[in-house]
Amino acid sequence: MQNTDELVVIAEYNTSMEAELAKSVITSAGIHVEIRNGYMANVYPGVIPSQLLVSEKDREQAEILLHLRQ
Repeated sequence: MQNTDELVVIAEYNTSMEAELAKSVITSAGIHVEIRNGYMANVYPGVIPSQLLVSEKDREQAEILLHLRQ
C-alpha cells in the first residue's frame, strides 16, 4: 500500500460502483488506485462522494484513461 500523503483525488462519484468501474479502467493500465468514502457514498448517495485517488506521478495518465484530460 502506498503512503496516502502521496495520493491525490482525480475524480468523485455518487456511488462506490461508479468509482469501482473507473478504478478498474485505471488498474488495467497498471496504476495503483484507491477509493475513499466508498461505503459512505452508498449510504449517502449524492451527499458524500466516493473519491478516486492515485499518486501524483500517475495523475496525468489516470486522467487521460478516464477522459478527464485530452
